[in-house]
Formats: sequence, structure tokens, C-alpha cells
Amino acid sequence: MQTLTFQARKLGLRHIAIGLAGFILLLLAIGFATRTPPSQTPYLTIAGAGFMFNYRIGEVSYGFAAVVNKPVRKYSRIIATFEDPMGGPPLEIIEKLTPRSTRYSVRSPPVRGVEKGVPYRVSVRLIQNLDDAVLFEESFTVTSQMSDAVVPPAPLTIGPGYMRNPHLSDDWKRRDI
Repeated sequence: MQTLTFQARKLGLRHIAIGLAGFILLLLAIGFATRTPPSQTPYLTIAGAGFMFNYRIGEVSYGFAAVVNKPVRKYSRIIATFEDPMGGPPLEIIEKLTPRSTRYSVRSPPVRGVEKGVPYRVSVRLIQNLDDAVLFEESFTVTSQMSDAVVPPAPLTIGPGYMRNPHLSDDWKRRDI
């Protein structure tokens, strides 16, 4: 019977350095193969959108979260145009970009007339400061999962003590809060 014997060799610093260099080269090759070129990365990514129902203060609004992926000039602007659920003119919001943040939340003013399952259009543009170049432009829709009938016509509570609003109709006073 033949036996295999392994001879233990001393690992020197040179062997460790060569193995480590090979491992680093392998990691660099994987990173380079899986990266997205900066020219293909959009300036802005819409991270999410939805409706916000604040029944306590009697307001409904909708909006989105945006992430800036590439450097832009200071005080460039995100201009968002929201469709008015009541059918009026579009609602325009301007958010100035600052060097301190790359994440922005843009929200419409309070709206009424929101219907369940109806898509409402939002248009977003990123305008560069000074030369007004359009760096990013996208449109999408936001759909509510409920009607704004659940929101009272006025705030439910007033003041710092959360007292019931005396100006609400009797229908809303009878509801459980």
C-alpha cells in the first residue's frame, strides 16, 4: 500500500504577500465587472411615492422621496408637478438642493377629492443652478388605496392639549377618535 505524505513547508512573508495580492486583484476584477458606469447612472432616483392621510389635522397630501446619485451644483432645484385630484391646475413644488443632503422628500400641498384606485400623475425635473439645464426628467403615477372621505373637514383636535375641535359637525363628533 502506498502512503501519501505531505511535507510541511514554511510559509514565508513573500508567500503571504503574493496570495494577498492575488486576492485583492480578484476582488478588483469582480468590482470592475459589476459596476455601473457613471455615465449610465441617472442624476436622480425616485425611491418611493405615496399618499399621506393625516386625519388628526384633516389633511391629505401625496409625494415622493428622491435620492441624488451624482454631484450637482449647489442650489439646483427639484421641480415637482402634482396633478390636482379636484381637477384644478397642477400643483408645482420647488425643492432646492443643498450640499448637506442627498435625500429629499417632496410633498404636495394639502389636496381634496382623492379617490381610491385612481392614478394621479407626478412629473419631476432636476434643474441645474445658473444655466437652468434639465439634468433629469421623469413622470410617474401615484395611486391611493383609500378615498379622502376618511379625513374630517377640519382638524379633530385643537391646541396643545388635544382638545376636540368645537367647530366640527355633529357627524364627526359622534365618531370614535
